[in-house]
Amino acid sequence: MTERIVLAYSGGLDTSVAIGWIGEATGAEVIAVAVDVGQGGESLETIRQRALGCGAVEAYVADASDEFANEYCVPTLKANALYQGHYPLVSAISRPVIVKHLVKAAREFGATTVAHGCTGKGNDQVRFEVGIQTLGPDLKCIAPVRDLALTRDKAIAFAEEKGLPIETTKKNPYSIDQNVWGRAVETGYLEDIWNAPTKDIYDYTATPEFPPAPDEVTISFEAGVPVAIDGVKVTALQAIKELNRRAGAQGVGRIDVVEDRLVGIKSREIYEAPGAMALITAHKHLEDITVEREQARFKATVGQRWAELVYDGQWFSPLKRSLDAFIEDTQKYVSGDIRMTLHGGQAIVNGRRSDTSLYDFSLATYDTGDTFDQSQAKGFIELWGMSAKVASGRDIRVAGK
Repeated sequence: MTERIVLAYSGGLDTSVAIGWIGEATGAEVIAVAVDVGQGGESLETIRQRALGCGAVEAYVADASDEFANEYCVPTLKANALYQGHYPLVSAISRPVIVKHLVKAAREFGATTVAHGCTGKGNDQVRFEVGIQTLGPDLKCIAPVRDLALTRDKAIAFAEEKGLPIETTKKNPYSIDQNVWGRAVETGYLEDIWNAPTKDIYDYTATPEFPPAPDEVTISFEAGVPVAIDGVKVTALQAIKELNRRAGAQGVGRIDVVEDRLVGIKSREIYEAPGAMALITAHKHLEDITVEREQARFKATVGQRWAELVYDGQWFSPLKRSLDAFIEDTQKYVSGDIRMTLHGGQAIVNGRRSDTSLYDFSLATYDTGDTFDQSQAKGFIELWGMSAKVASGRDIRVAGK
């Protein structure tokens, strides 16, 4: 029986050429697997037909957009996850759901190997292969660009020689990855980190310098999950899409950062994540009134570690699973409404309300009706500073000897 290889297929030049390239290099039949994570663009059927036209013996497509929103974007939101304080893990969280469907297809079609289109310099090779090792430990992995010397110029020449039904021009110098959570752009002109991004690289966001009128939006949450926008019930996917549209129109969510890749190099990345950044901002402000102080402080540390694990391809790791349990516990009371204004590249919260709020007006007010007993503050301060006071006295005593 001829060996079969499942290929993570995007419909672009590299993975389209990889179908025939893998076949010639290994003698195996290739099954192309495309996963819809809300990236937009071409229809799944168009992509499926292209894969067959490029020589795939089977083309499997999976609509995972709701699954991606509910099981990957929502946990990222609950964690307020921003890698290095900037990046909302746009690509990192899509890889585990793609891996899940790749392994599923390998089982269904009797494949022994899974292939992906990553280079040897990026994070995604790690995310794909660690995920595959975890979910399908018996499966082998190959990367045509990395392992079979499939460079871009060779890909263009191969496509032209074989007459493949794909675009082969070099008009787009950037590497782009996108899904409903956001869009990532790198390489080309951007590799000189002194160069400012040009307007042509943006797609999810409008130029914030000339915004339309301010857009006020109210986002409702239940246990950390967005459930309504302006009083209209929505699914998680619908919430992200709606805020991509409205926050994107205001230029919210543009991120320009040099980040630390897992492989040890620094890389300049441009991200657009209007919906993600608006939701994370709203969620964090709701947590500010519903999560107890010490729990909130510790959660910030957990969220940072969670983001690092996910960025580093450890979605399926035991530690990430344990952190998930902690984060989920913190969301018990994160319910209520956040009102924010979207304008000129900013998402600014200006109102919050919750039936589970820890904000007590009578304790917070400085006006008549204040129930805070200020007489207790003096003794509290003396006890709170006692340790530092004793240590300071010791320092003075020793220095005087």
